Amino acid sequence: MILRTFGWSFAVTAAGLVAAFLYDQGTGLALVTVLAILEISLSFDNAVVNAKVLDRMSPFWQRIFLTVGIAIAVFGMRLVFPLVIVAITAKLGPIEAFDLALRDEKAYEASMKTAYPMIAAFGGMFLLMLFLDFVFEEREVHWLTWLERPLAVLGRLDQLSVVIAGGALAAAAGVWAKDPGQVMIAGVLGMVTYILVNGLGELFSEAGLDEDDDEGEEKDDKEKARTGGPSPLALATGKAGFFLFLYLEVLDASFSFDGVIGAFAISTDPIVIALGLGIGAMYIRSLTVFLVRKGTLHEYVYLEHGAHWAIGGLAVCMLIGIGHHVPEWITGGLGAGLIIAAFVSSVVRNRNEGEADAPKDKQLHSTGV
Repeated sequence: MILRTFGWSFAVTAAGLVAAFLYDQGTGLALVTVLAILEISLSFDNAVVNAKVLDRMSPFWQRIFLTVGIAIAVFGMRLVFPLVIVAITAKLGPIEAFDLALRDEKAYEASMKTAYPMIAAFGGMFLLMLFLDFVFEEREVHWLTWLERPLAVLGRLDQLSVVIAGGALAAAAGVWAKDPGQVMIAGVLGMVTYILVNGLGELFSEAGLDEDDDEGEEKDDKEKARTGGPSPLALATGKAGFFLFLYLEVLDASFSFDGVIGAFAISTDPIVIALGLGIGAMYIRSLTVFLVRKGTLHEYVYLEHGAHWAIGGLAVCMLIGIGHHVPEWITGGLGAGLIIAAFVSSVVRNRNEGEADAPKDKQLHSTGV
């Protein structure tokens, strides 16, 4: 199971470390290792949320996520995206931007930092909308009951997440941004992207489920009960699968913004950054698949809650980052801490439920049932 799930990650790690050593000897090897660890620590909550979405996709779209998706994640977001940002901000061509990255790393880093307020506004608003929609939704299971239940009640007010996100964007742009206009535009685009991609995914997913209900509702219930997750009939295919895939890619992009910018605190070499973050991205993909195949989210029910609270924390950090640098250890530690707390809470819940069921089982045996 481990080798089958993480095999490609191990292979990419070996190839990436060899390439790093050939590129810059021991220094390159050390920097790539540190960057890979940074990416994994910053994006662990991404894997949990990805697993929740991937669990709803058909095997075909899961394979697309693991092949085409990883190419987009590694080469698109970790290598091409920074070059595009530098090309736009410095008004250069892509080749000139790449040459600048190799020739003048300080200027390349400065261009990325100049563009960061807009990047943070886009990614921060996308993630904030995701977090708000989660906490404002009515659900049977609550982790932080004292907080999540009142928020779910408030969520009955239509479009409350848009109102709060828009207010947060206006406040961040007005207080911290040097160019409030550009930050507002980027943030609004982040909100629009989330609403559009998430809405289309839900639309086609619900349409597909309505058709499947007419064909085999009884089979669906039996399969769901047997596996603990969505049955084949409930898995998103066709257009629904495509938009869920698109949603996952935008979500991954929003998470990667923070890692890409944070990587400049360790190295400004685009090759080293791409190798390190690419290795980390592979492990996040493999971890996502592992969570789906093991049914971990169904067994440890608070993990999803912890991941979304971590997303909310990351969104706030990105909005603060519009005007102030937020150390990577804060964003990474916050996410990891919330997920660990959610995991421990899940273990305690499962243990308590097991102890509560034990007397019933003992009573049944004593009566000969």
